Amino acid sequence: MTFKPKPMENITKDFGVLYNPVSALVFYQSSERDRETYVEHFDMDSSGNPINAHPLTLNEAKYLSKALSVETIKSKEFLKPQTVITENILHINPSANGSVIWYSKSHKQSLFFSENLEIANGQAEIPALLWFANKQGLILFALTSDRRPTEKTKLYHAPFFNVYDNGNVCMGTVDVNIKSSISVEEFTKAWEDYFFNSYFSHLMNGHNPIKGNCVTLWKELINTENSFPKNVLKKSNKTLKDLLT
Repeated sequence: MTFKPKPMENITKDFGVLYNPVSALVFYQSSERDRETYVEHFDMDSSGNPINAHPLTLNEAKYLSKALSVETIKSKEFLKPQTVITENILHINPSANGSVIWYSKSHKQSLFFSENLEIANGQAEIPALLWFANKQGLILFALTSDRRPTEKTKLYHAPFFNVYDNGNVCMGTVDVNIKSSISVEEFTKAWEDYFFNSYFSHLMNGHNPIKGNCVTLWKELINTENSFPKNVLKKSNKTLKDLLT
């Protein structure tokens, strides 16, 4: 059997983007104990040969840093909605640190309590909540209605342990890790998961967030069909507008 070669075919149309070498870096390091590093930059001629050797300049270093920065590309996607923004999103600030204000309606929620509170873990109805978070922290308040809040909506203290008088939430040992490429939907879900999947342990600086005994309240609500009694909520001195300023 003999092999008959096929005619030559031009396949350059199937190639991807062609990248030509334009520069090269050579790193030099001293052999001393406290090693010093020196970087030399080469331009490349039309044949791909290194020419014009010189120390790497500050402007060239800045250009290199920008070209290699994956984080810069990802940050452009920070808090970008995956689809049409849902009604519960009230405000988005897609800056470097970034923040979102959103609300959740009253519902049954799984809650976890530390042993010292002597409250069983389980499900209980919670009130509507107003959430305000950035990459580093969370502020939480309660609402008396499931209606979408406005700037004039009065905020109430969130009826939970681990929340300060100003609404700041103590996350304790929870490892909060908000990625720079996270969407607004993933961001809000992540913070709600961080909050509800951690253990409530104590009142903050003696701040009692409700009218009455906080331990007794949750003992009466956990693993029952009881509705959350909105009359125990305590007014804060804030409105939604205060969080926007």
